[in-house]
Amino acid sequence: MEFFNSALGKNISFVRPAYFIISGFIGIPNIKYYYVFLFFVFVVSVLGNTAVMAVIYLDHNLRAPKYIMVFNLAFVDLFGSSALVPKLLDIFLFDHRYIPYNDCLTFLFFCYTCLSMQTLNLVGLCYDRLIAIIFPLHYHLKVTHRFMFSLIASFWVFVIFVVLIAVGLLTRLSFCKSVLINSFFCDHGQIYKLACNDRSPSFGIGMSLPVLLIWLPLMFILFSYLYIAYALSKVATVQERVKAFKTCTAHLSLVAIYFIPILITFTMSSKIHPNGRIINLSLTSVFPPMLNPIIYVLQTQEIKESVKKLFKIRNAKCTLPGGFYVSAGTRGAL
Repeated sequence: MEFFNSALGKNISFVRPAYFIISGFIGIPNIKYYYVFLFFVFVVSVLGNTAVMAVIYLDHNLRAPKYIMVFNLAFVDLFGSSALVPKLLDIFLFDHRYIPYNDCLTFLFFCYTCLSMQTLNLVGLCYDRLIAIIFPLHYHLKVTHRFMFSLIASFWVFVIFVVLIAVGLLTRLSFCKSVLINSFFCDHGQIYKLACNDRSPSFGIGMSLPVLLIWLPLMFILFSYLYIAYALSKVATVQERVKAFKTCTAHLSLVAIYFIPILITFTMSSKIHPNGRIINLSLTSVFPPMLNPIIYVLQTQEIKESVKKLFKIRNAKCTLPGGFYVSAGTRGAL
């Protein structure tokens, strides 16, 4: 981050506290039960996303470009949950609310990077559905492995670059008064509001981040599905429309789970109690990584078939007298 400081001159110094204090869930009754719930969500997230990544890696039938993006989404969910939830539990369950300055900025970087990558992954999956439905004959020409790898790489570079700027601008701030962060993690907006010098650059990037990483992706997804709906309205038969729409249900479920809580928080922030807002934002951060693998396994036929094949449950087993087991496919021979 020295680049940001040297750009202002060598003689400029900043007041950097030794630590920040995370206020988080102070004053919420029975909050320890919520921590138990977060631990459960974390375990399910780790197991579910690890399973999805393993299934896609092991089954060669799932090497289509679409599942490269699904694999990346599972990786981001796993990485994001591992970056956020254990530290969150350490801070509040074991009362380690004092977090060193550099550790706080590092915590912020990883949390914002993973949360931002989730939205861009949804954009990539939306583009895949858009091309598959609007240009089915050109799908394999437009959505290739090389294209998908390039798209994912560009997402990572863009997000890391933007978040690094946000973190770098925070290093230009002086903190002369309070170091109490009114959030459940090192939240960018809550940190720069504590500064006692000019915070307009951080304010500007703070206003830009939601636009770049939430609202623009959401607008792209909404307009894409409006276009898809218009295209499906031109299809001759109802069965063809339903069949095409079913390929979008998993993605639409992910979009709803991720964006609806965010929209509620932003549109009703003045009516929501601060503690309610913190809990809602924390659920928005930890819930999608848990539900994403469940939704894809349940609503994607290819993954369901792959799971059945890998775990050898495609052929149902029946029990013979004496405790012997035989697969349903061999009963006729007996």
